[in-house]
Amino acid sequence: MTYFFETYGCQMNLAESASLEQLLIARGWSKAADSQIADMAIINTCSVRATAENRIFGRLGWYSGLKAVRSRTPGAKNKSLETAVDYVKDGPKPLTLVVTGCMAERLLSSLQKEYPFIDYVIGTFAKQHFGDIITAVEEHTHAAAPDDTPGYMFAPLSYEPGAFSTFVPIMHGCNNFCTYCIVPYVRGREVSRPVSEIFAELDTLSSYGVKEITLLGQNVNSYRDGETDFAELLKAIAEHLRSTNSPTGWVRFMSSHPKDLSDDVIRVIAENEVLCRHIHLPVQHGSSRILKAMNRRYDRETYLALVDRIRKMIPDVSLTTDIMLGFPGETEEDFAEVISLMQTVRYENAFMYYYNPREGTPACTMPDQIPLEVKKERLQRVIDLQLKITSEEMQKRVGSTAKVLVESISRDNKAEVLGKTAQDERVAFSGSKSLIGTFVTVHITELNGQTFKGVAVQ
Repeated sequence: MTYFFETYGCQMNLAESASLEQLLIARGWSKAADSQIADMAIINTCSVRATAENRIFGRLGWYSGLKAVRSRTPGAKNKSLETAVDYVKDGPKPLTLVVTGCMAERLLSSLQKEYPFIDYVIGTFAKQHFGDIITAVEEHTHAAAPDDTPGYMFAPLSYEPGAFSTFVPIMHGCNNFCTYCIVPYVRGREVSRPVSEIFAELDTLSSYGVKEITLLGQNVNSYRDGETDFAELLKAIAEHLRSTNSPTGWVRFMSSHPKDLSDDVIRVIAENEVLCRHIHLPVQHGSSRILKAMNRRYDRETYLALVDRIRKMIPDVSLTTDIMLGFPGETEEDFAEVISLMQTVRYENAFMYYYNPREGTPACTMPDQIPLEVKKERLQRVIDLQLKITSEEMQKRVGSTAKVLVESISRDNKAEVLGKTAQDERVAFSGSKSLIGTFVTVHITELNGQTFKGVAVQ
């Protein structure tokens, strides 16, 4: 039997899709080339912004048509679903549709009622029941509705077969309750994964030859298992990889809340080369007044002092961030503080977006909501500034030599390969497909847009 995944949203969703895929593979299922011919389609949803949910609603409409075609008798016609029509030419072929992820958790009580063609809705805390669904599909029965009692369970492995770079979830949930964010309501309270389970997964990944892992959590800095906090976990992982001669050469992490990024974590990164010199440090805003309204629990001065300590302890670090414009009550003076903070910190890159109200969060009902046209105009000014800063900061690395993990053949030039540095910068250089999944030392010769060009030196 065959499966097909559609995954939306964050890296945690990608990891969770990979862990569900492991269950299917263990049962002898194979990946379908297209959802139109799969026996089971799984949509792993995102609920962070309304635009993400709207996209998924659109996909649900498409799947409604697909399921209708798949249930028809031979000869059914639908030009938008030609593959499915071919598939049913010898008779109806049922499709099991599973919707999971944060949107599924948020709309758990209503989604299947409003979209009755969905076979299973699995909330955030019910993924451990996915095996029952697989069995039901194999036996042409229907599994009982999953029990969604809170109590998150970490999968033993979040690995996509053949990958040389993968995610390892280490904690789940969030206790911060930023006033704009839906995550605590759909992911629940923070739960840290036992150290022993993390190391077991690392050893499995080492046996598969994985070169890079990214430790995941809604707030990795708040990780704690007994007496082991995040700094101690990073140190232990670095020592473990060295002592076992693991092929894993890089360790990254995200996401990182500024209020919890300790000096101990910074020091451990500085002392261990296996820990990448890249920190994604979401600031969200540059105004202390707006940061307080967001319930970020740090102010502008505290954040800038943290940046100074990071740069002093890790001189070659690259910093990236998230910036939100148009939060309720944001004035031109508040916006000006965003601009000045960007000019002070000089991020190498940023994910920039305007505030999008999420039903069920405090910010949704705050007064002084900013008009859409104002939010878009402010966002464009921030994007223009960041593009300029990114170019200027990346230009400083031209002429240097960097270790690069080769990821793919370049789409722009098939004679080149594309990889990334420890600072998470893109580098293209002449090379063959055989280099994919290996580390190569590259001399950086120029900057083309936001991608370095270089020459391999080994």
